[in-house]
Amino acid sequence: MTAPGSPTLGPPLGEPVALAAGGTSWDRVREDLATHGTALVYAWLEDLEPSLPSGDGLRELLGRDWTRFLDLTHADVRNRYIASRMLLKHAAGAVLASDPADLELAYGPTGRPYLRGCDQIDISLSHTEDLLLVGLTTCGLIGVDAERADREMYGGGLGRHICTPYESVLLSGMPEAERNGALVRLWTLKEAYSKAIGQGMQFRFTEFGFGPDGRPVRVQRPDGTAGTGDEWIFRTFPLDGGYVISAAVYDAGFGRLQDAHVTTMLDQDCVDAITEALDEDTGW
Repeated sequence: MTAPGSPTLGPPLGEPVALAAGGTSWDRVREDLATHGTALVYAWLEDLEPSLPSGDGLRELLGRDWTRFLDLTHADVRNRYIASRMLLKHAAGAVLASDPADLELAYGPTGRPYLRGCDQIDISLSHTEDLLLVGLTTCGLIGVDAERADREMYGGGLGRHICTPYESVLLSGMPEAERNGALVRLWTLKEAYSKAIGQGMQFRFTEFGFGPDGRPVRVQRPDGTAGTGDEWIFRTFPLDGGYVISAAVYDAGFGRLQDAHVTTMLDQDCVDAITEALDEDTGW
């Protein structure tokens, strides 16, 4: 359970892609999605702020998120909210070959976001301070989380609210200097997994755990026994700038999707409704 930094272990998952000027990052995102079925892309708030839309352009980008945005009062929080949605919609638009403004962000009963009408691609979003992170997958489900690597957790006693009994034993046996970094890693993994399964903070973090870094990662029961199998992919990456990000991906066995164009990603309910309407019109 060492500090994060074993990106080569476990099933394939591409390195997080930093959003770069000129749009070259989107090629990498599309390549990762085609190769691994999953792509991670991140950006810094200060790099996106100069291009944040306003007025009618902002309302068009946010769509139904516009009312949520109006409830925000702090300028920094508003900018982070706009930037996170802009990054998400531009990333999704890049892989779907769609105008970002045409993509509608919706939310499930637990607040889990999804792209309305595009049920073959799953999304996840995380932001902390000036880092924005988006996860995309055609495998099944995805959850992502980001945190500062130096956030003080262990010394503040958060471990008892985060760790299973087995994890607590492992942490206590580590050198003191490594415990906080290991706890930050566990926090991001648990956040990512909770987002992937749509539970958020409703699933107590003391009821599931993860093993040490440096080996393939699986969900564990409180006693340390295996709780999931190879259908889940978990990875943690350190980023320049002092951040840690984790991703949890559930492979539903769909196989690699070769064509992610928006015209091939219609929600099955939409297809069924259109087919039924056509049948009624033609009398078939």
